[in-house]
Amino acid sequence: MASIEEYLEGRTPTSAEEIHKLRELVADWQLLSDLSFADLILWIPLRKDEKSWPTGYIAVAHIRPTTAATVFANDVIGDEINWGDRFYIDQALSHGEIVRNTEPELIGDVMIKEETIPVLMGEKVIAVISRHRNSDLMRQPSRLELNYREIAHELYRMVAEGNFPYQNAGSLFDPTPRVGDGLVRIDINGTISYASPNARSAFSRMGWANELDGYSLGEIAEQLSRETSDAREEAYVTSLSGRALRRVEVENLGGVIDLIVLPIIAGQDRIGAIVLLNNVTELRRRERQLVTKDATIREIHHRVKNNLQTVSALLRLQARRIEDPGASQALNEAVRRIASIALVHETLSSSAESSVAFDDVLDRLVSHALELTPRMGSLKITRTGSLGLLESRIATPLALVITELIYNALEHGLESEGSKLDINLERKDKTAIVTIADDGVGLPAGFSLQESSNLGLQIVRTLTENELRGTLNLISDESETRAELEFPIS
Repeated sequence: MASIEEYLEGRTPTSAEEIHKLRELVADWQLLSDLSFADLILWIPLRKDEKSWPTGYIAVAHIRPTTAATVFANDVIGDEINWGDRFYIDQALSHGEIVRNTEPELIGDVMIKEETIPVLMGEKVIAVISRHRNSDLMRQPSRLELNYREIAHELYRMVAEGNFPYQNAGSLFDPTPRVGDGLVRIDINGTISYASPNARSAFSRMGWANELDGYSLGEIAEQLSRETSDAREEAYVTSLSGRALRRVEVENLGGVIDLIVLPIIAGQDRIGAIVLLNNVTELRRRERQLVTKDATIREIHHRVKNNLQTVSALLRLQARRIEDPGASQALNEAVRRIASIALVHETLSSSAESSVAFDDVLDRLVSHALELTPRMGSLKITRTGSLGLLESRIATPLALVITELIYNALEHGLESEGSKLDINLERKDKTAIVTIADDGVGLPAGFSLQESSNLGLQIVRTLTENELRGTLNLISDESETRAELEFPIS
């Protein structure tokens, strides 16, 4: 679907500020549509320049109500009309006033009543909203419908006066509130004059046993929240008075209600407010479960890391007591492998994510390798590229694979000081490529990874094929020996 700018490009001198205003209106006008049980269409006048009279209009936005059936089966966005085709739209644009008492027209099989509202920015009418609803549904309105329509009239007047959409609303409407979830109407003193059935039900679940009409909304919230001792920046009596835009949560042992306070303005005066509310008890419960689950998982990673470090320390002590050099070396290699796994769990224990910042893990693995290889004091290990975040199911075997390849190069390939080992990381779409290259003595003649008896390389091959589901190639030429590891990532 084309943007507002694309519809208007080269056809009208609408400024960037005016388009921004229209975008804000369209972002918030579901509320207007639901309260008036009507389809809304936004029309922009078409003209050569600011001084020219409009030649017509183009529809750039259309919203349907969630509280009633739509009167338009098809979208009208992109439709154009000429000046004079729609008298009420012309009148709203020309006079800058709402056109309300119109005669219904038969469209298809339904009598549709159209009303028009000018959209002001400063003293200029930058657009017109046409409101369309089924006139047959308006003959015997319920108390809910009467209140909704009265509130809608007040909000449309705010549009015509340039007071809606609200300025500096920020993320107040994120997520967008829905009229059907619950609505409370309060007067200038914060006293409830009307509450929808869903609003009454929400407060009833919180433990409020009385009717809502005639009570102060802020005082009700104060009474309901006495069960909890959470400190608040602003008292409920103040935040729910209707004096200013607010988003407030009221919580007690019975549940949690999210309330959005929207002042009703007439000219420069506040004449009351509406409060949209939503029972978010289940949502908050799930959020807390997730927080608890995340904390539990991090604690598990922390304990796994501690247990692995304990096992590593025990094996290190055992290695020192064994006189057989081969057995002692085998235990030290086991200590090194356990340390690689522990490092991944340590990273996960301190992260709120289920993924691992693998580049940091690799840097620590390299530092650890250099500390354990004092004979290679002038060895240079460099890392280029990045893998970023990896899932823990990939990070753990990958850490082991890279550790083994580094130590294999240190122990079997690099013999002299001044040697270098390069690690290159590359991420292409859904594939990761790790290359470890050294300038050592190279692979022996006739070497085969599949037939090698080296335990470290056997571990590497098994983890690569079974855990990483990737491929590993060892290549040796006159200049260097390379281990090229490639595996899929999500």
